Amino acid sequence: MMKMKNMKNKLLIGTLALGLFSSSCKDFLEEVPVAQASYSYYDTEKGMEDLIHSAYSELRWLANGEQSFTLNEYGTDEVRQAADGLNKHYDSYSSLLNPSDQGGFLHAMWTAYYRAINACNLGIEKVPGVTGGTGVLKDDAGKKIREAELKFLRAYYYFQLVQQFGAVPLPLKGTVGVQLEFERAPMPQVYEQIIADLTYASDNLPVNQSQWGRATKGAANHFLSKVYLTRGSAVKDQRGQKADDMDNAIKYAELVINSGAYKLEADYANLFPDTKDHAFTNERSSEFIFNVQFNNNLSLINNSFGNRIHLYWGMVYDTRPGMLRDLQNGRPFRRIRPTEFAFNLWDKANDSRFYKSFNWVYYSNNAASITKWTAANAPSPNLVGQPKWAVGDTAIFITPEKNVSAAAIDRAKYSYYPQNTWDLQTFPPVSKYFDPNRDNFQSEFGVRDFVAARLAETYLIAAEAYGRKGNYTKAAELVNIVRKRAGYKSTDKYPYIQRAKFDGVSDLKKSTENEMIITESYWDKDQAVEQYPASATSKNTRFIHFILNEKVREFYGEMQRWNELARTETLVERVKKANEFAAGSVQEFHQKRPIPLAHIERIWKNGAPLPKDQYASQQNPGY
Repeated sequence: MMKMKNMKNKLLIGTLALGLFSSSCKDFLEEVPVAQASYSYYDTEKGMEDLIHSAYSELRWLANGEQSFTLNEYGTDEVRQAADGLNKHYDSYSSLLNPSDQGGFLHAMWTAYYRAINACNLGIEKVPGVTGGTGVLKDDAGKKIREAELKFLRAYYYFQLVQQFGAVPLPLKGTVGVQLEFERAPMPQVYEQIIADLTYASDNLPVNQSQWGRATKGAANHFLSKVYLTRGSAVKDQRGQKADDMDNAIKYAELVINSGAYKLEADYANLFPDTKDHAFTNERSSEFIFNVQFNNNLSLINNSFGNRIHLYWGMVYDTRPGMLRDLQNGRPFRRIRPTEFAFNLWDKANDSRFYKSFNWVYYSNNAASITKWTAANAPSPNLVGQPKWAVGDTAIFITPEKNVSAAAIDRAKYSYYPQNTWDLQTFPPVSKYFDPNRDNFQSEFGVRDFVAARLAETYLIAAEAYGRKGNYTKAAELVNIVRKRAGYKSTDKYPYIQRAKFDGVSDLKKSTENEMIITESYWDKDQAVEQYPASATSKNTRFIHFILNEKVREFYGEMQRWNELARTETLVERVKKANEFAAGSVQEFHQKRPIPLAHIERIWKNGAPLPKDQYASQQNPGY
């Protein structure tokens, strides 16, 4: 009886429960829940398409809850914990970050991604035998495209797992039921498989697909470049790195850059158009290489399929004078705020990404609670007892100004928060994820796609690979393409106008693109804005830390940071420098996550449950 109970619980990658999908004008992934499919169902065109859709659907797991920032932003140099939330041990590296997995995110990631991998494995095996097709699967050419999509997805999931956990199990055969033997494969083997799958995808995927959101040749090439860079970045880590990894990173990045299929947005603010000044209209930017789809069918997203990232990056605004919670400004769950280190990486006078990555102004929407002038602070006696502002005017103004006196703050017309007043509740929120198209102002379920890859990253991948090869001239050329876009345009206006007051800018109409350009000599010496760590004593090390800094400036909050620091083996040094909550506790072994105990407890070996005295053999060192 006990053995049967154990077997029942060993659903490691087991049976797939599928949701069926239909096309829509927005997304090709739109769920219609149905009963579990039978194995033979996948021999049909509809069954195979449903299986492929289910493999895509697991991409949403990352953006569907607090796991998004917990696994990818907490415990880094660019963010630190704010007021609320239950998973701060990921930020502080306390003893709660252990194989028992308080919060359950590591085991949930493991389960979701291996469920997706199993769908990919089944599809790869069975897609050649699909018969009776009238659509893409009607011939061998179409079957190759679908097989390439499945291999792309399998590689994507394995890449996420190996970055977080290191050595992981590597099943390549599908199963319907329960798999008991689930040994970890060494990292070099995992990386070889990822590269093999992505190479097949690159060779067989089309440049464009008729349905937005499906994998393309450009997506495969982008991730190939990223995987080669990741493998080749290792120094102490044993990822199977090879001498030509940087050459291959360059090769595949340049295939994307030179393909003509993608181009950078002219204005950084257009990448995440969600504010009063930039309309929500850019889901299919020419810069986006691969998006995780969410749809705007409200009857479906309220069934837990929505994008929840918008919840976590905001500050408390709805209890402030003149404000009520609304759709535009979102639900202020206040989980994350910027570190002072990250905040000081931007050239605030010339780099528009600083003001365009955060929300600095809230406009009043509640007349009943607008602050009134008092005799102590009114600019003139006739204003005493009158509202300081009207609905539609600025109600909250956040600025990077420092050391402002309490008296000056009191005399301000609006609620005024300079940097010396920021705390766990009040700080500049990230503006990239606001979602005013939700069902209602209380809804947690967002409809915006999550951008998993965009062209600016491809440029920086190529730049880093050139720099690692010692070609700093070419590296600077590629970096400057991204940095030039980051400069202010001659048409930039308020809310970025505040840079004039605090950053010494005299001509608001002047473009700052040229001021953003650097040369290869930039890495010959220390630069105050870069805040290099003590180990950055050579051009090469300064270059690597510059790239990491540039990725803060370009990708702040875009769910890349923990993997970037683990990839470059700089996590400990940079976290100690930047994150006050983790500086005293982060250690080298934290560059890999603990393997979930819930997984280890269910492993069988040689036909029997893994003995407890062998659990350590399946766990990462330090845990």
